[in-house]
Amino acid sequence: MTMAALQTVLTVPQRFRGPEGVANGGWISGTVADALNGLESAVEVTLHAPTPLETELKLEHVANSATLSHDGRLLVEAIPVAEHLSGPGFVPFNEAARAEAGFPGWRGHAFPECFACGLREPGDGLRVFPGPVEGADVVAAGWRVPFTVADADGHVPASVVGAVLDCVTGWAHFQPGESALLGRLTLQVNRRVYPGGTYSVVAAKAAGREGRKLFGESAVYEVDGTLVAAAKATWIAPR
Repeated sequence: MTMAALQTVLTVPQRFRGPEGVANGGWISGTVADALNGLESAVEVTLHAPTPLETELKLEHVANSATLSHDGRLLVEAIPVAEHLSGPGFVPFNEAARAEAGFPGWRGHAFPECFACGLREPGDGLRVFPGPVEGADVVAAGWRVPFTVADADGHVPASVVGAVLDCVTGWAHFQPGESALLGRLTLQVNRRVYPGGTYSVVAAKAAGREGRKLFGESAVYEVDGTLVAAAKATWIAPR
């Protein structure tokens, strides 16, 4: 018996860009992962190619995978994984917010228009600016969730949470002006994120490096330290 695929058409609005002309990797990872199982368990999302903006794409869910493609070319693939993501450790909100002063992007940002970490207007981008935390081997930022990212039901979608978990892992590695492209994001969302809420976003480098691959882990925490969502990322540095 062949299991029928569930197909929808997805178009990524210009607002959710990362590098110029393509979707933010975390935003598209969260979108495809959510189509798979609503992120009730960990989902591994592999980015095979950049996702274009303002273009009709095919989002397909069949059996234990969800894929995004364009004209027959595979862009993104998501599969469930038996893994529990715990994050790099809690940093109190006020301390995380103070760390933003050291955000390397203030001195040089390869993608200043990025939806998650770019220097966009308040309410348009997420404005998550992670900087080093004094006395700890992590970067952190205070995330003040804009009401403008809520969906029609008043929820903050998995795509937005994915964007936050994505970019912060890059800034655990980057110096001013440096960049890389997201290759894989494994993410898990445990609790809702609320519009207007305040959260700590924390990331750390993961041990080891394989050639051009950089590894990191990240998490979103409530003000009392409760883990909201966590991720681990693989970045591909430029040649």
